[in-house]
Amino acid sequence: MRRDRLLVAVTLVTLLAADIHFVLLPRLKAWYHLPRESCACRVTNGSLENGGATTVPWTTNQNFTVVSTERGSKLERLFRHPLYNISLPELVPDEQLLQEEELMNYCKRKVSRWERMKKFYIEAAAASNITILDHPVTFDPEASWLQFHLGINRYALYSRDDSSVDRLLRDMQTATVISADFTQDEKALKGACDCSQVVKPSGLHLKLALKLQDFGKAMFKPMRQKRHEETPENFFYFVDFQRHNAEIAAFHLDRVLDFRRVPPVAGRFINVTGEILYITHNEELRSVFFNSPANNTCFFAKCLYVCKSEYAVCGHPDLLEGSMSAYLPGLSIAPRISIPNPWMRAYSFTGREEWEVNALYCDNVKKLYPYNSGNRLLNIIDMAIFDFLTGNMDRHHYEIFTKFGDDGFLLHLDNARGFGRHSDDEMSILAPLTQCCMIKRSTLFRLKLLVKSEYRLSDVMRESLSRDPLSPVLTEDHLQALDRRLGHVLRTVGKCVKKLGEPQVVIRDFVESSRVTTSLPGGNNR
Repeated sequence: MRRDRLLVAVTLVTLLAADIHFVLLPRLKAWYHLPRESCACRVTNGSLENGGATTVPWTTNQNFTVVSTERGSKLERLFRHPLYNISLPELVPDEQLLQEEELMNYCKRKVSRWERMKKFYIEAAAASNITILDHPVTFDPEASWLQFHLGINRYALYSRDDSSVDRLLRDMQTATVISADFTQDEKALKGACDCSQVVKPSGLHLKLALKLQDFGKAMFKPMRQKRHEETPENFFYFVDFQRHNAEIAAFHLDRVLDFRRVPPVAGRFINVTGEILYITHNEELRSVFFNSPANNTCFFAKCLYVCKSEYAVCGHPDLLEGSMSAYLPGLSIAPRISIPNPWMRAYSFTGREEWEVNALYCDNVKKLYPYNSGNRLLNIIDMAIFDFLTGNMDRHHYEIFTKFGDDGFLLHLDNARGFGRHSDDEMSILAPLTQCCMIKRSTLFRLKLLVKSEYRLSDVMRESLSRDPLSPVLTEDHLQALDRRLGHVLRTVGKCVKKLGEPQVVIRDFVESSRVTTSLPGGNNR
């Protein structure tokens, strides 16, 4: 009798446990992840009546972990906000950087030339008993990099809903590398090309130009510093290491701020033997490879400075992580000019520039072309805010596309010296803002949005960066520094408003949606 009761009890307990595990727990989990409050908000902007994008663009890794809250992804909510869905005026041909027929003809000529040169080099290498891997080029007019180039216009490098950026990030992570070479600035240092218009002498960081199988091109910057390492406090900014993860993080920050002035950047592991040494057509690049005492494959740069084997980068034993930055269209088809930054620093141990000693320096800048009209000075201030958030003190020049003239946007290139010290906020980077006391209303509104808990800058950056294959891209200390520095920017604007009044400080942006012409809240169009 007791045995029967025990058997019945065990059976009941088993059934109860199964019911809890397979029925009750799934329901509890589903209930827990439901939003605690519904949002009856309805976007009223004419350009958003169809709901806007409901998925986050630029998804680069299908196996990522999305950082979310009880109410869902903060990044998705940010990109659905009306401030991120204001449509641009309809573009006319002159406002697009390139026309499709022009670009396709240019690229086809480049591919033909590449095929001829590759055949010649492979024959020459074979005569010297050197084996070069021969990867065929698969030129596709719909390739992501071509669509990215076609999408560049006078307002930004890409539109908010440009799907080619998403594809380009994936391609840079996975596409077959068919060639490796030094970048143009390293060639310029050695006198191998005339690149004086857009490059500056460097040498402190090794960069390679990698050609992909679809004939796309990316700049590879290898890892030189671990994520937790800070720049030593006694280092000058111009001798600091350049960090591959800073390039990746800068791209994500640029799109979170809705500037869209940094070319797409993705992280990738490169096999330095199979994807650089065995496929390069450059004998000089092949000559700088060696095996370390730990039997790792290493290489270093040949340049004017810091070009010794002890400054080499090494795989483990062959794999090396780095950043892949998409190339912009070639200078022969899309000319750019490099312009000295008015707030350039003195690249010496003792020198100081005028802006560092003259509090009224901005008054002089405002009298000079092209800062005496248009948006150029406001764009400089945008760039200063961007650099302050990343901690980049090395913005000595900026570049613009010549086609767009004075009305074009500034390119935020070469961001690898950012995110060096999370424990220090270099307030001098904000000099254009503190001295000029001007800021675009659209920029200010987005910055104020990113302070709110539901859109907090560190949270949306953490989520955005989690989609990169090299995640975690930034340490938690660097993410928290973004919030702290954002607070500094807004307090600086507040001091300017208190001193001069909002109309003098906050400059209204003219915007045009697809259905209505309006201005950002706060006054008349400008």
